[in-house]
Amino acid sequence: MEAGKPPGRGVLWGAVRGQRRDLSVAAALASGHQIGETLVPVLLGVAIDRAIGESDGRALLMWLAVLAVVYLALSWSFRIGAYRGERAGVRAAHALRMTLVARVLDPRGGAEDGRLPGVLATIATEDARRVGAVNVALMAGIAALVGLAVAAVVLLRTSVPLGLLVLLGTPALLWLGHLLSRPLERRSRAEQERGAHASAVAADLVNGLRVLKGIGAEPAAVERYRRTSRDSLEATLRAARAEAWQNGTVLALTGIFIAIVALVGGRLAAAGTISLGQLVSAVGLALLLLGPLSVLLWVTAELAQGRASAARVAEVLAAPEAVTGGGTAAPAPLDGRVRLRGVAYGPLRGLDLEAAPGELLGVVAADPAAAAALLRLLGREADPEDGAVELDGVPLATLAPGTVREAILVAPHDAELFAGDPAANVAAAAPPGTDPAKALAAAGADEVVRSADVGERGRSLSGGQRQRVALARALAADAPVLVLHDPTTAVDAVTEARIADGIAALRHGRTTIIVTSSPALLAVTDRVVLLGDGAAVDDAPHAELVRRRADYRTAVLS
Repeated sequence: MEAGKPPGRGVLWGAVRGQRRDLSVAAALASGHQIGETLVPVLLGVAIDRAIGESDGRALLMWLAVLAVVYLALSWSFRIGAYRGERAGVRAAHALRMTLVARVLDPRGGAEDGRLPGVLATIATEDARRVGAVNVALMAGIAALVGLAVAAVVLLRTSVPLGLLVLLGTPALLWLGHLLSRPLERRSRAEQERGAHASAVAADLVNGLRVLKGIGAEPAAVERYRRTSRDSLEATLRAARAEAWQNGTVLALTGIFIAIVALVGGRLAAAGTISLGQLVSAVGLALLLLGPLSVLLWVTAELAQGRASAARVAEVLAAPEAVTGGGTAAPAPLDGRVRLRGVAYGPLRGLDLEAAPGELLGVVAADPAAAAALLRLLGREADPEDGAVELDGVPLATLAPGTVREAILVAPHDAELFAGDPAANVAAAAPPGTDPAKALAAAGADEVVRSADVGERGRSLSGGQRQRVALARALAADAPVLVLHDPTTAVDAVTEARIADGIAALRHGRTTIIVTSSPALLAVTDRVVLLGDGAAVDDAPHAELVRRRADYRTAVLS
């Protein structure tokens, strides 16, 4: 974002430039429609002077026919112009939505930091729609200005004072409308932010409903949402009051302006400066001005909301990347050796850790923050502050994040499921042409596939079923290096032991790191690394660590 420029200006004009063809056609047709509407009172005035004033029946029929043709053109130009304008708005919103999704899904990350999923969803839907709607507003605004210009020219030809009144008064009204839209823009942005936060809190509440019921925390959660919803309502009411005040004030000023135009025209007609037909045209044009000026009022409100939404979109698009891209190619073929040398990141301090090719390595971290930091580094969601994380001797920081994630799959314990049946969830991760049945069996999820549907994010499944399907999906991906984090916390002991054996058998010869404190999983590993104070304090087979280290027994067996 360039210094000194309002946030979102590039997003706003990008949405317009991307649809300039449709917007140009729509603006031309809408302008033609507006010109036709402006000509109607003029044609009525001419008909009065040349047909009714002279009692000429044939001339009256001719001018009525001309009016019919004008109305027919008005109908078609409005229909086609409105379609092209709406299409420009919808396409711009879609393109912006795709850009936002691409930024959020960018392997380099960063866009989601500090933003709840519900906030991002609101920005990608409602804010993108409002930015796209700027195309429709511009189409209508251009047509309204053209209509005002034509009306001013006609009035100048009829009477210079009337024309000057319109030419000088209209810009003044537009400037007042712009000034009055400033509070609306500020309050509209606050409304959008509070609404997005309320949606995010509601989504989190629904996602965690099972847990909340289990710990009896429903009243606290409901109270939290009530406060958030109340704040959102107050922000919405403030924005509505600002919009109502702006609309009412500008509409009153517009009515006063039109009354002045009609009054001046009436005085000129009384003085004989203009004819009766010209007076009818002038009064008709004055009344017609209410339409374009009302459109301009609506346009200023739409632009204010569009600018606020564009600023929110720009903040996501301009969010700093969590990691930078790398240009080094991944080793080929991959042996799967993972090594951390003197790594410092968050709670990790001088961590040295190595997983040999094909090894099933267990990692026990008494501090959950240390485990989370290790997972972020292995998935290259972050780079170490010091030291290096290597894959087959190549630092991950020199590899593109997407390349790292093709080689190293980090499966969190709270992984989300896609809507649909469990088998489809697992099959989506399996390489083309492979059968996910072995992964389902290894994860103990083979009986879960008989469920009809997992629902949205797996809510129709129990915690254990959801966890097993997510584990099966990770195993089905058959990644060269697989990192699992507490994959069996929601299953019973018998099922957990069966899953541990399944993982060991299915991942034999493939590097696998399990970050867990489960004795059943650690018992099938080749070796376990114990972390303490951010560093590796010991490594040995599980049984040996149980025998010789009290802190290990506390972390694993307590």
